[in-house]
Formats: sequence, structure tokens, C-alpha cells
Amino acid sequence: MNFWEFLGSRHQQLLTDAGQHASAVFQCMVVATLLGVLTGVVTYRSEWAGNLATLATSTVLTIPSLAMIGLLIPIVGLGVPPTVTALTLYGLLPIVRNAIVGLRGVDPALVDAATGIGMSRVARLLRVELPLAWPPILTGIRVSTQMLMGIAAIAAYASGPGLGNEIFRGIASLGSKNALNQVLAGTLGIIVLALLFDAAYVLLGRLTIPRGIRA
Repeated sequence: MNFWEFLGSRHQQLLTDAGQHASAVFQCMVVATLLGVLTGVVTYRSEWAGNLATLATSTVLTIPSLAMIGLLIPIVGLGVPPTVTALTLYGLLPIVRNAIVGLRGVDPALVDAATGIGMSRVARLLRVELPLAWPPILTGIRVSTQMLMGIAAIAAYASGPGLGNEIFRGIASLGSKNALNQVLAGTLGIIVLALLFDAAYVLLGRLTIPRGIRA
């Protein structure tokens, strides 16, 4: 059975795995974005707090993904919980770092002008600082998503959802006639999903970032 015949015979299962893979990454990115931006907002005004937040999230990223999931299994069990926990933790660093850099890069004159017209600190943050910091924050979200697409495949080790199951099944049955097809289908599926997510972020950037800021 060649690769195209394999895809035809397993397309339903592959689509299900792809949907679960995309869903897991999307949901974890939503949580990581909220936590990452909040961390950036809380820490960007202080040099030591910003450095501490960056150090903490970068330390998480040094832990091998397989080891991270293995350590989480005794705590949260198999399946979705270790997948969601690991992906969320791994997705924090680029978002936290870019949120801090973006917020620190806002022109102080604009903040002073907002203060001068009577804006509160919260209003300045929501209406001036965060919108101006959004381009680097979005870049951090894109980087995190690309990382998590690959890391999510390891979730199959803990009976997690996604295309990693195809890859692991193929590796476990090396030598069988469809082993290579399974690995290839899972890998190409992850690449396609990563490209689709990135295209969606490009579109989001065009819709949410004013042309003057993009320039």
C-alpha cells in the first residue's frame, strides 16, 4: 500500500487526530496567552521582576518534553491533563518575553499624553500600551504555536490526543508495511496544521494591527 492509498483508507482517523491536535494546541495557546500577557503586564515595570519572569519561563523550556510529560503523569494522570499542562507551560516563554519587550517599548511620550488627558492607569494600559505592544505579543504567540505543534506530538506518550498517536504507532511497528506511512502521515499533518495556524495569525495581524504600526 503506497502513501496515498494509506491516506485514503485512514482519512477519517487522520482527520479526527488532526482535529484533536489543533484543538489541544489552540486551547493551550489561549490559556498561555492570557497567562503570558498578564505576567508581562505585572512585571514589565520592574527590571528584576521582568527578568525573573523570563528566567522562570525559560527554565521550563529547558526540560525535555518527554521528561515533562513523564513527570506530570503521576500527578495528573494520563490523557488530556498532562498534555494541556505541559503545552501551556511550554507556550509561556515567547509570550511573556515579547509582552515585556513590547510594553517596555511603548513611547513614554504617548503614555504621558494619555495621563495628561485624564486616563487612569488601567485605561492607559488597555487603550494605549497593550494596543501598541500587540505586534510583538502576536509574534510571541506565533512562535509559541509553532513550538507547541511539534511538542503536542509527544503527548501520545501519555495517551494524549493528536497526530502524535500516528507517529508513535508507526515507530512501534517499524518493519510493518504501513509503519512509514503512519509516521509520514502524522508528521505531514502537523506541518500542515502549523502552516494553517500561521496563516491565520498573519490574517489576524492584518485585521488587528493598524497599517501605520505595521509599517
